[in-house]
Amino acid sequence: KDNSNMYKQIILFLVAISIFTACSSKDNVEYNKPAIYWYNKMLKQISRYQLDAADDTYTSLEAEHRNSPLLASATLIIAQMHMQEEEYMMANYYYDEYLKKASTTKNFDYIRYLKVKSKFLAFKNQFRDQELLYKTIKESKEFIQKYPHSQYIYLVQTIYSRLLMDQALFEENISQLYTRVDKPKASKIYHNKATKIWHHTEVIKDVDVPFYRAVFE
Repeated sequence: KDNSNMYKQIILFLVAISIFTACSSKDNVEYNKPAIYWYNKMLKQISRYQLDAADDTYTSLEAEHRNSPLLASATLIIAQMHMQEEEYMMANYYYDEYLKKASTTKNFDYIRYLKVKSKFLAFKNQFRDQELLYKTIKESKEFIQKYPHSQYIYLVQTIYSRLLMDQALFEENISQLYTRVDKPKASKIYHNKATKIWHHTEVIKDVDVPFYRAVFE
């Protein structure tokens, strides 16, 4: 009986400690802070390359201050930091958030350009990331159609051309595969697709040069 009572006391003591610890940890959770507090905390974490912690702090800023003017700046900063660290999918997530919540017509094309660029940089192997390839081609084409006068148009056109070349190379590889397995009709279909894509990669326009400069160039 003495041993039984001792075990019960130990168990009750451990339960009390666990409850106290849980309550203490809850007390350490931060909430209901001013927007500037979360913003500065996020910047400090980014400066220390604590991106996971910065993501959590951004979440707190967004949850508690959805209409704060600081949210747009915070979104762009953390997106570009993820891009710098080559975490392109996370960067794209924040660019999407910026476009949904904080973008204006003045910088809309800039964010769209950054989004295309980050997806392009994320595309490391065209034979494994086909879905990403097609999505980036689609977004690049949409950018070219919607923002023909953007200062970023030539950069996006270059990305678009390179992606089309990758797609053409992929189709040609499929064509060669069908040739090796003696399926000439299928091989011809994919070869024609590759050829058609390749002809459409010439999207970069010549820069207009004044007549008085053209004589010397």
